Amino acid sequence: MDLVPALQEPLKKVLGPATAKVMAEHLGLHTVGDLLHHYPRRYEERGQLTHLADLPMDEHVTVVAQVADARLHTFASSKAPRGKGQRLEVTITDGSGRLQLVFFGNGVHKPHKELLPGTRAMFAGKVSVFNRRLQLAHPAYELLRGDTEGEETVESWAGALIPLYPATAKLESWKLAKAIQTVLPSAQEAVDPLPDSLREGRGLVSLPEALLKIHRPHTKADIEDARARLKWDEAFVLQVALARRRHAETQLPAVPRKPGPDGLLTAFDDRLPFTLTDGQQRVSREIFDDLATDHPMHRLLQGEVGSGKTMVALRAMLAVVDAGGQAVMLAPTEVLAQQHHRSVVEMMGELAEGGMLGGAEHATKVVLLTGSMGAAARRHALLDLATGEAGIVIGTHALIEDKVQFHDLGLVVVDEQHRFGVEQRDALRGKGKQPPHLLVMTATPIPRTVAMTVFGDLETSVLDQLPAGRSPIASHVVPAADKPHFLARAWERVREEVSNGHQAYVVCPRIGDEDDDPKKKAAPRTSPEDDAEKRPPLAVLDVAEQLAKGPLQGLRVEVLHGRMQPDDKDAVMRRFAAGETDVLVATTVIEVGVNVPNATAMVIMDADRFGVSQLHQLRGRVGRGSAPGLCLLVSELPEASAARQRLNAVASTRDGFELSRIDLEQRREGDVLGQAQSGARTSLRVLAVIEDEEIIAEARQEAAAVVAADPELTGLPGLRTALEALLDEDREQYLEKG
Repeated sequence: MDLVPALQEPLKKVLGPATAKVMAEHLGLHTVGDLLHHYPRRYEERGQLTHLADLPMDEHVTVVAQVADARLHTFASSKAPRGKGQRLEVTITDGSGRLQLVFFGNGVHKPHKELLPGTRAMFAGKVSVFNRRLQLAHPAYELLRGDTEGEETVESWAGALIPLYPATAKLESWKLAKAIQTVLPSAQEAVDPLPDSLREGRGLVSLPEALLKIHRPHTKADIEDARARLKWDEAFVLQVALARRRHAETQLPAVPRKPGPDGLLTAFDDRLPFTLTDGQQRVSREIFDDLATDHPMHRLLQGEVGSGKTMVALRAMLAVVDAGGQAVMLAPTEVLAQQHHRSVVEMMGELAEGGMLGGAEHATKVVLLTGSMGAAARRHALLDLATGEAGIVIGTHALIEDKVQFHDLGLVVVDEQHRFGVEQRDALRGKGKQPPHLLVMTATPIPRTVAMTVFGDLETSVLDQLPAGRSPIASHVVPAADKPHFLARAWERVREEVSNGHQAYVVCPRIGDEDDDPKKKAAPRTSPEDDAEKRPPLAVLDVAEQLAKGPLQGLRVEVLHGRMQPDDKDAVMRRFAAGETDVLVATTVIEVGVNVPNATAMVIMDADRFGVSQLHQLRGRVGRGSAPGLCLLVSELPEASAARQRLNAVASTRDGFELSRIDLEQRREGDVLGQAQSGARTSLRVLAVIEDEEIIAEARQEAAAVVAADPELTGLPGLRTALEALLDEDREQYLEKG
């Protein structure tokens, strides 16, 4: 179904090619509908002034303020005619703070005449610092005085509230406001996606009214009405997309995989030297119930670092093998695939020796398949997969290649879900005679609302308790810049752990030979402290050399990073796991899945360069044995910086779900449909994933009811239109988690 013609109209026809080009290139706006859904970031009240004290450095801002002072300076200049240059310095105020504007050269004449003391205007520009004072250099501005043409324009459609839009240096907020004023009449033709019963039952205004009120509010109540309605639009349309995906999956056929009694799974459970946690038993029951149905399981297994997800996944794989099928685990890296293979074989013992002398009665073969395997080993592995000799297969992207064939693929386990593209996942699932069951694992705890949006088409199981015997991990921030002796003490603590028979990790943000490879660049800072700290991130190769010659001299220090040859990486990990290495200096290649119980200490260099969830993942590599763990977060940023506050949060709690909330609040949602990664604008404009948990939960219920009653949405053309606008090809694929 086509979009409403008026809203589908290209902006170049309405606003002209030049303006439309800027909107497309810088804001991703192409049609009248796109522009109408480009909502104000905030509103200024006429008569009130802006807070200037909290302006973010290096960002493009729009402020409404009053000119306090304007001075024209003349100075000697070889570039100016007659050797004299001019600089206009204008000070604007919000009554409590001040901001300096500066204009040079030929650009001073117009503002010198217009920006007189007492004048109010909107100013837009990039915030910088000069002589330790905030300033905007050559800002664009729009006067807000009643006797000017600009003010009449603003007054005529903004009422008492001035909307400030997400803007760019090429397109100021007031230019966007004028463009929106041009297309606003088209809002009357917007087709409402919400069913009448839902809208009326919740007292929501119509979509045309919401669009008018969000762009042209007369009162704060108008803004609240509009935002309440538009939040429901975003939540409901997204949840309908996910509900339709869930419904479609229930229509697919699958082979039920019910384990028989006294088979491989029972033999495995009998040889376990520990008791499964209540959580592991509960989640296993949920998975076994799904596996026994005649449509594919689609389940997300999330849990704390070290909560035993791999054990739950292995028991599911054994259940499928018991039922005559094959199970495959897809890991994102060779290091992790090899680690999983080693740990699975170790846990299964003689049960992993199917077809071999000494193999147990119910044994199967556990095969590893990676891209770096030799031709002979690879040929053997492929034969074991095709004949069904291998019940369990663990591998990397190499599993997805065309030549890989399975005898009877019954279960796909995807480890670290977020690292795989939809095409890769689908290619592997397509190797089953019928759609195999799917278990997606993530070691990054996800807030409930994110699980309902990003993973809303999957049933969710949560492991929230650690197995008995897991040791506590003490975490501390090491302020290297303020107190360098703290860093020296950190290395002493590493030596103490090694002298007690333990091992340690040192994690760095980059490898160190990026300068030799033009394609590899140092990891950029993502925090606002970028300009305060120009030093490049610390590198594995440099740090390892400094430690071996300095504070850790005499200890056995090795390096591990993603650019090493797979065999070399595996050899390093084997030596570390065997206790032949004291300190492993690594990148985040050790972030997930690496399990060396004897490693008790971790020092994370430049810890402020990592995200909250990533730090929590890294920390989970220690404290995996009987001895307590220690994680030291080294930072050279000042105590007051946002990044240091982030580190303090990580040090203060081991609750991964709490940290995931903090992480989301600091990063904001981005685009829950994945588009943020490709640079496109977010699909969530007013809905806040954490703050609007109640709306998302209610929208999920409403969406499920609507789809159950009318899966094709034949009676809701407006909803179908909204879905088509939301689910372009990339987003549609992103939703195909099953």
